[in-house]
Amino acid sequence: MAQPILRCVEVSKRFGGVHALERVSFELHRGEVLALAGDNGAGKSTLIKTISGVHQPDEGEILYDGEPVRFANPRAARERGIETIYQDLALADNLDVGENVFLGREPETRFLGLLPRLDRAAMRRAAHEVLETLDIDIPARKLNQPVRNLSGGQRQAVAIGRAIYWKAELLIMDEPTAALGVPEQRKVRELIQRLKRQNVAIIFISHNLQDIFAVADRILVLRRGIKAGERRPHETSGDEIVKLMVGG
Repeated sequence: MAQPILRCVEVSKRFGGVHALERVSFELHRGEVLALAGDNGAGKSTLIKTISGVHQPDEGEILYDGEPVRFANPRAARERGIETIYQDLALADNLDVGENVFLGREPETRFLGLLPRLDRAAMRRAAHEVLETLDIDIPARKLNQPVRNLSGGQRQAVAIGRAIYWKAELLIMDEPTAALGVPEQRKVRELIQRLKRQNVAIIFISHNLQDIFAVADRILVLRRGIKAGERRPHETSGDEIVKLMVGG
């Protein structure tokens, strides 16, 4: 089997006397979806923040593309192709789709040798192209409007499109279907399948077991900071996953 894009080897993280993670190990391959399941306080958020450079592991090792890494901050992780989409999406509601895709990395142009200005046309054009590659249908008229005017599913698509435009190889999705209606949940699941076909590796966090079983290749269950089990969806059931989560 090909080398995994990500390996965590006995990763531990403590906050004072609290063990948020304790010797957690797993691996993830390109084009694969690993779902993280666990109750509140299980360590899911700590794990993804440790992978993405928010926290530093106290023990253990993280390998990315076979190379040991220790990202100083999330920007360093993004520069290596690790993008995280949190539940709040981190979109600027007053900006349009293109401006959100390029947020903090805006291209500039000069007109008649004057001071540089934002190249909004280039941003909108690039945003449209990346959304097309993901088969995301956002009407052209809405590309020029503030993203506050988009539906929840369309906003989620913009956040994913931004990650893909900046060449994400590993995409971490924290509760991507929370607060969405059933039709939009289905669209996000379809989008995840397209990302898999584009060979993007995905870590998917959700409390929704239906979503987990719909998209995951493997399910990693955390309980109180430890790895309680790892299962393939076709080899387990929702009841077993719940028992692993609560320790029954």
